[in-house]
Amino acid sequence: MISRRLFLGSGVAATFVLPAHAVPVVKPNLPLVILDPGHGGKDPGAIGVSGTYEKHIALAAAQELQRQLTATGRMRVELTRMRDVFIPLPNRVAIAQKKGASLFVSMHADALLDRSVRGASVYTLGEHATDAQTASLATRENNADRIGGGNAHATSPEVSRILASLVREETRAGSVRMAQEVVGALKQDTRLLQNPQRQAAFVVLKAADIPSILVEMGFMSNREDEAALRQPAHRAKVAGAMKRAIEAYFAALPNA
Repeated sequence: MISRRLFLGSGVAATFVLPAHAVPVVKPNLPLVILDPGHGGKDPGAIGVSGTYEKHIALAAAQELQRQLTATGRMRVELTRMRDVFIPLPNRVAIAQKKGASLFVSMHADALLDRSVRGASVYTLGEHATDAQTASLATRENNADRIGGGNAHATSPEVSRILASLVREETRAGSVRMAQEVVGALKQDTRLLQNPQRQAAFVVLKAADIPSILVEMGFMSNREDEAALRQPAHRAKVAGAMKRAIEAYFAALPNA
């Protein structure tokens, strides 16, 4: 048995006795998943038709996914941001690299001028965008750092070489497998774009040694998508699909 003493304010304290199995044990050898809620702080991201900020939706969805993944006991999960703060794009990648992440998942909800477009989509790194819409999306996401001032993610010669070869083959293949798993899981529970698995040169997907994907959970510019993403139940459904995909990805790895 394990006791916990909690202070409830005004000098009042209470002691609770918990069974040992109620205290989660984090195993350091478990794979680490880094979830990256897009935007934050002075960068609101896309603004929905009713005024909802993408940065809030992304954080709420990432926190729900963290809760579901952690509950499995099969992986460690951390977020690049736990509150409404601005983090430059390269710093998000650096966080994952510094912590030795096994997987990087960036979470977003885009906006378009065409408000009829709706549905989720999944992106991996590519030197050339799959289509014009994806190229426009990557440009908007990569320009997020301009809000912070300066050119925080000027492409270095090293990164250019990585892009030229579509990153290391093993990492690229892992990213594609992860994207396939997420698309397969999401289509069971939510609406997807046509051709939902796409690629473009997203800054946050440029880690050379970490399989990385970017998930657009829907369009803030579409009234139905925005309304759904505002609902905790819908975000939990999206997170549930992503949890299944992440579990399947790790289960298929050698020596899993």
